[in-house]
Amino acid sequence: MTENTYTAAVITVSDKGFRGEREDTSGPALCGMLTKEGWQVVYTALVPDEREMIVRELLSCADEKGVALVLTTGGTGFSPRDITPEATLEVVERLCPGIPEAMRAESMKITPHGCLSRETAGIRGGTLIINLPGSRKASTENLAAVLRPIRHGVEMLQSAGSADCAAPEKKKAEKPSVDQWLREAKAAPDADKVGMYLIHNGVVRATARSRVRQGDSQARPVIGMRFSSDPQKVQQAIEDAKKLEGVYCIRVWLNEGELRVGDDIMQVLIGADIRPHAVQALEQLVGVIKSACVTEKEIYGE
Repeated sequence: MTENTYTAAVITVSDKGFRGEREDTSGPALCGMLTKEGWQVVYTALVPDEREMIVRELLSCADEKGVALVLTTGGTGFSPRDITPEATLEVVERLCPGIPEAMRAESMKITPHGCLSRETAGIRGGTLIINLPGSRKASTENLAAVLRPIRHGVEMLQSAGSADCAAPEKKKAEKPSVDQWLREAKAAPDADKVGMYLIHNGVVRATARSRVRQGDSQARPVIGMRFSSDPQKVQQAIEDAKKLEGVYCIRVWLNEGELRVGDDIMQVLIGADIRPHAVQALEQLVGVIKSACVTEKEIYGE
């Protein structure tokens, strides 16, 4: 295990669990395994076997929360309601067939029924998404079979090349497409309640902060910025904004690393019922992110 700590989310997919008719044991067990291995579990959810709700959770974890690893448990069998793999395939951009192949191979050592699991795995942006079976025993056995290579895969996903390279340079995060965000937002269940979408796109400027805000005429020009964020604080800011009146859609993307003038810092999408609610939510969310959730260190020229 490396010294890097990566974020993770666990989503349990179960009709009975969602209705309170069955205790969720697989989700907490997976969280325990991840935590023991040094992962930071920043989000959990319990949803029914509904494709739209699963898709919405996966998109939120990848695009809004920026979680490195998302595990789902449940909905991978042959029942007509088992549609977690289909929802996952709707979201991912690149498939990782070796992960489910390895998990099924391990399951086959225990029971021939292991071949019936339809779990899949794939990548969306910088997030690795993996389906696991619904039972506690099967889900933990499957995760144990691939947990070490998953760590290596996430390290490669988060770096500019192989995770084995000495001091790998951090890859600049790729800004998501606004058009894609809007297509997904307009396909969401609450889309019919939204009357206004607003976008904030922050970039690195050449004028120093002190010159803009305090009128310091002696401030040197900016040539770049070191930018980082606290995922937990960002998520709390998003949750607080979701509670504002009339807000039905929030998407947040934050860049990281050493940026240059003109590079994108953040992108925020707000969907609300009317313009004043959208403006209020956008101003509040961006303000909280910039004041409490990120670290910005300007790099000056001569």
